Amino acid sequence: MTLTFAAALASAGIDPADALMIRHAYVREHEDGTVGIHGHSSDDDILTYTSRQSANPRIFPATPPRYWVVFLPEGGDRARLWSVVANHGQVGNGHDGLGRTFDLEQTDLMADLRNRLVIGWRSPRTWWIKATTAAAYPVMEIADAQPVRFPGFDALTLDYPQLQAVIREHRYAAWRTALSSVIGIYLITDTSDGRQYVGKADGAENLLQRWAAYATNGHGGNVELRGLDPSAYRLSVFRVFDPATPTGEINAAENHFKHALDSRRHGLNRN
Repeated sequence: MTLTFAAALASAGIDPADALMIRHAYVREHEDGTVGIHGHSSDDDILTYTSRQSANPRIFPATPPRYWVVFLPEGGDRARLWSVVANHGQVGNGHDGLGRTFDLEQTDLMADLRNRLVIGWRSPRTWWIKATTAAAYPVMEIADAQPVRFPGFDALTLDYPQLQAVIREHRYAAWRTALSSVIGIYLITDTSDGRQYVGKADGAENLLQRWAAYATNGHGGNVELRGLDPSAYRLSVFRVFDPATPTGEINAAENHFKHALDSRRHGLNRN
């Protein structure tokens, strides 16, 4: 049985009736003088290029749907996923006679498939189609995810979606290896109000295991964090230790950072 793009849409929770598909072509400059994109265009360049569309409803829908699934050319009848963008509507009240500009925003939908998913584009002369049609297009390839280099503990800062990706995704295998090799003192900042929580991973629980608990339920068993919205968390590392480090040394370091940040009176630590 051939795997189709419908499965990717369903996995991302995208209703095909609420989306369209775009496959760009690499053209540095169009006949009308407008700048196109090429193989080395940045994400910002591609987003800006995508946001500019024709005012002619025969060329582009007069009222385009909420989601645009954007692909780049892969040669022949293949198309590689660039990103899923949300359409927040047309900018301004009209158009300049030649085109319209839309307020587009990249989303996290299908983020794990960006630059990896390749589908067969059955309409080579058509650069956009309805997702209800493209749902039947075959998936040609899902490439292995490129590994992400571990930045080092001193440069490590994660928001909550990144934390969940580190715990779950194959491309972060090196990160999990690093985090599982140490214990230490870490910081969670609730970016919604700036309050901070100083925590520790010690004993039989390494830093990876401790952070995996937060990725699972948002509080990791800490009373202070229950009831908070984990999507606002930012995690970082203060200090790491060898797992053989005496418990007393870990506790002293934890108390030092709680005192330095005054996180008992003005943060999220209770003791």
